[in-house]
Amino acid sequence: MITRSRLWITLAVFSAVMNAQDTRRSKIDVESYVVNAEINPRTQSLAVAAQIKFTTLDNNTSIVTFELNNALNVSRVTDATGRQIQATRGAQDNTLRLILPEAVKKGEVLTYTLNYDGHFTGTEESPVYGIKFASIQTDYAFLMYPARWFPISDYTADRYTMEMHVTVPAGYKVLSSGIDTNEPAGDKVQYNFKFSNPSFPGSLAVVKGDAVRAGGQFLYFRDKNAAMANAYGEEAAKVLADLTGRFGIAPYSSMTIVETETGAPNGYSAPGMLFLSTKAIGAQVNPRLLANQIARQWYGTLFSPVTRNHIWITNGMAKYAEMLFVEQTAGPGAMESEVRDAYVEALTVTEAPLIQAARLEDYSPEYVAATGGKGAAVIHMLRYVLGEEKFAKFLKALPDQAAWKSISTEDVKNVASQIAGMDMGYFFIQWIESTGAPEFRLEYTVYRTQKGFRIMGKIAQDLDTFRMPVDLKIETEGNPEEKRVEVVGTSSEFLVETFGKPKKVEIDTSNRVLRFSNTMRVAVAIRRGEQFAEIGEFGDALREYQKALDVNKNSSLAHYRVGESFFLQNNYQAGANEFREALNGDLEPKWTEVWAHINLGMIFDITGQRERAVNEYNLAVRTKDNTQGAQEEAAKYLREPFKRKKPVN
Repeated sequence: MITRSRLWITLAVFSAVMNAQDTRRSKIDVESYVVNAEINPRTQSLAVAAQIKFTTLDNNTSIVTFELNNALNVSRVTDATGRQIQATRGAQDNTLRLILPEAVKKGEVLTYTLNYDGHFTGTEESPVYGIKFASIQTDYAFLMYPARWFPISDYTADRYTMEMHVTVPAGYKVLSSGIDTNEPAGDKVQYNFKFSNPSFPGSLAVVKGDAVRAGGQFLYFRDKNAAMANAYGEEAAKVLADLTGRFGIAPYSSMTIVETETGAPNGYSAPGMLFLSTKAIGAQVNPRLLANQIARQWYGTLFSPVTRNHIWITNGMAKYAEMLFVEQTAGPGAMESEVRDAYVEALTVTEAPLIQAARLEDYSPEYVAATGGKGAAVIHMLRYVLGEEKFAKFLKALPDQAAWKSISTEDVKNVASQIAGMDMGYFFIQWIESTGAPEFRLEYTVYRTQKGFRIMGKIAQDLDTFRMPVDLKIETEGNPEEKRVEVVGTSSEFLVETFGKPKKVEIDTSNRVLRFSNTMRVAVAIRRGEQFAEIGEFGDALREYQKALDVNKNSSLAHYRVGESFFLQNNYQAGANEFREALNGDLEPKWTEVWAHINLGMIFDITGQRERAVNEYNLAVRTKDNTQGAQEEAAKYLREPFKRKKPVN
């Protein structure tokens, strides 16, 4: 039996193997698609004729490979003259290989038409493990680009234009990207879309009913989520306005926002469209999700990474846009917390540099932590190095210079260097092309001088190629003073003159630099444990939590997570012991107190000790902490005892 953690490793290895195979594939550049599709909601099926025009980029091309969902059956492939072309399927990697009648030279422009059909009930195995990107139901449907519902070359990298014609029964409406028209076709309706800029069009939704228009956005939410449409439209307008002020004119001034279903990604951004899952919409607006996905209208739609090795550009900025919106609405203090979380996530994946992100499986925890978490961390450090004014220019310059193009890390470096007025190569070598993070050690001596005091010292760390400006804060008997030191190599000396007597010298007090410390090691180990726990690997999770406790035995969060793991394994005595340790620890973060009491109450309810359970719930209420609805949860179990779910046989 393959466990989920081992499965992620297997998938990562498989992805690396497939990437190695990709290097041997003949390279092509898809220019355009003409897609004719008919969707039948009653039978949950679709039939497609997809015409693909592409240019060969290698000499002697004899096999051309596309990705196409395994749920689709190809019946016929023909060239521009109508001649039938041999095709084979690769079920392991959702590929379709076209075997050309004769090898063609580099620069040849070829056109092929693929006829295929299939069903998307929502239960098919997805090309992206565990995430649903295609589903056709009786009252709605969605087909997103990652579903590979049309043949794709160089996923997320090869940009193209598209003309699409989609036929559905009367009473249904098709939503997609580009200029749209519709016309009757008997008892059906054909919707036509034309997208003329190279990007990633082709995601679509089939809906019933009219849109709710709010904040200039068009929203299609169903059932109980329909009541959330106005709130989401208004919030999306705020996010769009904020990001337009940062990135420049948006590719689309208004968007179509569509509900998908549970099991789909929380959010997916297509040109001019957002797809939000039923679960993600929730009972309250999720502005973070909106900021992350709307940012992709620039970073992903307007321009995108030239290969998946540069995907940090897209995912990192989407994550950072989320953080910027939190900073805008909740203030600098909230941003500090966001940065800390991003840094912790960044340090959970240290095996490969960001420039090798193609080795990571799409949407895997490692992929999200590296390209999103570390990508955002890199962007935040770039903001620190450039300064606020130049960073604001950088945010606008990149979309302006890269519109409707593919870009690389080198292109980002060049824009940053141009704005900084200096070569920023060292920065991108350190954080994108290399692995590891420093752990600073500070040594200094204070001398009295005729004018005050002189501090002479050095900053040491273990990365020989490291270079980064680092701020020192000197607490004196008067006003505190700051000094920026260029840390280069394993040891960098500094000298600071002060008028007041220095009491303490601290390094990087604002946590501008991604670095290790004892506190960070605890946080990283806990986050790794949480990642294992999320996929049910409690043994691995407990080992990571123990690493945190080895550094800080009083970590309430580590004890809480250990207790949570034991609780989920029905080891109630061990769980109760750990929740008690959490209450006796440092109570960081503060919410560990209220939730430790609630969990203890649930354990006592399970073990038939109602009086003790009620006492714990009352203690939870007295904290007045309502993190993640804690007060409502405690009140619920005060009214009625907690009952564990019956085990599934």
